[in-house]
Amino acid sequence: MNVIGRPATPWHLWVVGVVSLLWNAVGANDYTQTSLRNEAYLESMGFPPEGMAYIDAFPAWAHAGWALGVWGALIGSILLLLRKRHAVWAFAVSLVGIALTTAYEQTTEVPPELAAAQPGWFPLVLWGIALFLMWYAWTMQKKGVLL
Repeated sequence: MNVIGRPATPWHLWVVGVVSLLWNAVGANDYTQTSLRNEAYLESMGFPPEGMAYIDAFPAWAHAGWALGVWGALIGSILLLLRKRHAVWAFAVSLVGIALTTAYEQTTEVPPELAAAQPGWFPLVLWGIALFLMWYAWTMQKKGVLL
């Protein structure tokens, strides 16, 4: 049953919402495990010891950017599934976080061991997905699907 004046939930919202929730949950887990220095996790991911030294050197604003990127996206995915208009803002916060982290990574030298653990194309995929989710949530809000 639809609320009067509210369009039915399109099937693709569930697909995008669930896939984005899974994707962003992986990012949130990575952030959490890395922040907690879970050695078993880091070893299973092939994370080199030089990687922690690099992350430890993050200034507070870069670490905050990483947190905003991860948690903004995860919250955005949840809000998208709940059909809440604030999903747009959560994805916007995520983009700000990604921008901060990208700015830091572009102005510092990433250790070769860490660069080898992450493919060079990964930031492009990350940006592409984040921009798509922002656009998608904004589009669904404009169509009245998100209230």
